[in-house]
Amino acid sequence: MSIKKHVKMGLSALALSVSFHAMAAEDPIKVGILHSLSGTMAISETALKDTMLMLIEKQNAEGGVLGRKLEPVVVDPASNWPLFAERARELLEKEKVDVIFGNWTSVSRKSVLPVVEELNGLLFYPVQYEGEESSENVFYTGAAPNQQAIPAVDYLKNDLGVERWVLAGTDYVYPRTTNRILETYLKDQGVADADIMINYTPFGHSDWQSIVSDIKSFGSAGKKTAVVSTINGDANVPFYRELGNQGVSASDIPVVAFSVGEQELSGIDTAPLVGHLAAWNYFMSVDNDANYDFIDAWVEFKGDEKAVTNDPMEAHYIGFNMYVEAVKKAGTTDVDAIKDAIIGVAVPNLTGGIATMMPNHHITKPVLIGEIQDNGQFSVVWETPSTVAGDAWSDFLPGSKDLISDWRAPLRCGNFNVVTGKCGGSAEVASN
Repeated sequence: MSIKKHVKMGLSALALSVSFHAMAAEDPIKVGILHSLSGTMAISETALKDTMLMLIEKQNAEGGVLGRKLEPVVVDPASNWPLFAERARELLEKEKVDVIFGNWTSVSRKSVLPVVEELNGLLFYPVQYEGEESSENVFYTGAAPNQQAIPAVDYLKNDLGVERWVLAGTDYVYPRTTNRILETYLKDQGVADADIMINYTPFGHSDWQSIVSDIKSFGSAGKKTAVVSTINGDANVPFYRELGNQGVSASDIPVVAFSVGEQELSGIDTAPLVGHLAAWNYFMSVDNDANYDFIDAWVEFKGDEKAVTNDPMEAHYIGFNMYVEAVKKAGTTDVDAIKDAIIGVAVPNLTGGIATMMPNHHITKPVLIGEIQDNGQFSVVWETPSTVAGDAWSDFLPGSKDLISDWRAPLRCGNFNVVTGKCGGSAEVASN
């Protein structure tokens, strides 16, 4: 074969290679969106799907990431916990998504967890949860208990003088584990068993008359009483309505909620609920330019001047921007490269501070407590002086107080026991 022919063949191969790599570079970054658009959790999760679509649209308008557009892939697990696992597998195996943003309830996250670990996917989880978990494949951008539940109880006890406690939740893992932490914490603070009432109801529960009556009775013992609510989804609407019907005011028995935000309040008359509380890491009413820009973008995206923002939406905003920065830092969407690159990534939050991804895959967040106003917004009445780093393992449970999580080399362990010096080897060793 002549030298000329060799050169021509080489140039053709080079051109083919360049063409192939150019096409590969133009392939979209596929973003899976795994939120319930029907069923009991649609009241909360639909807004999170739309938030992701807005963020992706904005990023694409700015040129995408690494010269690649982002392509949303939306599925509806329909508030069906096993279906979350099926849809996650579909996103990773069939759709070949690079990353998933999704879930609300912990039972849905725990359904998805083994799938993303088996298939080495990435999940950004945007909602407050019970802790007692740390996975190499999950980034927890919502609050851990030390970023919401514990500060809220401290506020009720120290600022409002609460002595009796109603722990009311939906019957699944998040409320049960959170209340186990809170019950232990309260007893450590000297609260007697008789001053703690615990109640669980199923998803979608609607008949609250007898339960609210029991709460009123429990609160009539002459000690300041409060309700700590981990009620999730559309059950909140009839719960708050019944509080109003029975005249349970915030001055008598304040309710502090961990799963009620602006979105949930938009469906009810809030006038009887003025003064009740919620503990989050963001409120729409926060006075900050970045927040106003986010609200304006959301109102425009929805085409609705009454559209509201809430805490899990901010968590998706933070998580999405962290992912974008990690992709830029790594120069690739390769999952293992992103895992290493994202630790230490810092992006602005919407309250005027900075969120940083910690080695345990949780982020730093401020803690805010807000009072419900008659317009469905919250007035911030208390906040931490600085951001708080999320703790994967509670200091108040015997099975987890000696555990830390650090996904950096060389440790790369989600539950390292500082007493024994050993890694437990399971993301959920102390969760049961």
